[in-house]
Amino acid sequence: MLDQLREAIRVRHYSIRTESAYCDWARRFILFHGKRHPREMGAGEVTAFLTHLANERQVSASTQNQAKSALLFLYRRVLGVELPWLDEIVQAKRGARLPVVLTPREVRDLLGATQGTMGLVVGLLYGTGMRLLECLRLRVKDVELTRREIVIREGKGDKDRVTVLPENLVLPLQKHLARVRVLHDGDIAAGFGAVYLPDALTLKYPNAARQWGWQWVFPSPVRSLDPRSGATRRHHVYPESVQRAVREAARQVGIEKPCTPHVLRHSFATHLLQAGYDIRTVQELLGHSDVKTTMIYTHVLNRGGRGVVSPLDAL
Repeated sequence: MLDQLREAIRVRHYSIRTESAYCDWARRFILFHGKRHPREMGAGEVTAFLTHLANERQVSASTQNQAKSALLFLYRRVLGVELPWLDEIVQAKRGARLPVVLTPREVRDLLGATQGTMGLVVGLLYGTGMRLLECLRLRVKDVELTRREIVIREGKGDKDRVTVLPENLVLPLQKHLARVRVLHDGDIAAGFGAVYLPDALTLKYPNAARQWGWQWVFPSPVRSLDPRSGATRRHHVYPESVQRAVREAARQVGIEKPCTPHVLRHSFATHLLQAGYDIRTVQELLGHSDVKTTMIYTHVLNRGGRGVVSPLDAL
């Protein structure tokens, strides 16, 4: 059944992260109910599992909703079960949260505490507003050094967009790409050098996978097996490596706020608004489909209700 679930996910071109998450939730659901087949279960068992996650495991609303989405996909798309209770399963309510934003000095200290490839990744996250995986999935051909811009392919929602390339990172990027080119040439000489290509481009362009333009900007230092095809390739740097580097750098410089790579994206947007840039421009750079999503960053500015003088200060 899990093989059928993977096949249904791949037919719809869902990401490998979604595939992994959905299969994991289906496995947990089956084990929770004593390895009973999902066909033998219904609304009661799904509700009991989600209640267990909320009350005993105390997972977040987003995690609970992801589990729900995985189970509904399993019943509808794999088992072909269309029952009235599928739409009546409780949807956990996500609360409104303000983003964590670093001050310019905290960003400067954080950047100073990171070096090498990790330092370049952290600089790009703050300087461009990219999400972590958008940065790690950059291809050489998408970095426009002359035009000072970066083309982000297949971002969140499978959308392309263009963002700014900071002038201060042009020279470090050129030096980094020169080292990556040496690594790629070594892979070619060893009989490897092919990279993953999306949407059957390998069949359409058989030689593209080894071409320089399609290589990862931030390749992994080691080769590994592709979990889907089984081919030996060089993947990009793992997100956990960047998360660990940011966490360690924040600890070194004494930043007490929760500090993750995504905090740099929040800081990018907030600092642009503080500098007077139009919110529509920030929306395009971040890749938000609705300006309401971008407007959350105005809550951390001293505008509107936050711009008043407290009566305590007037005493």
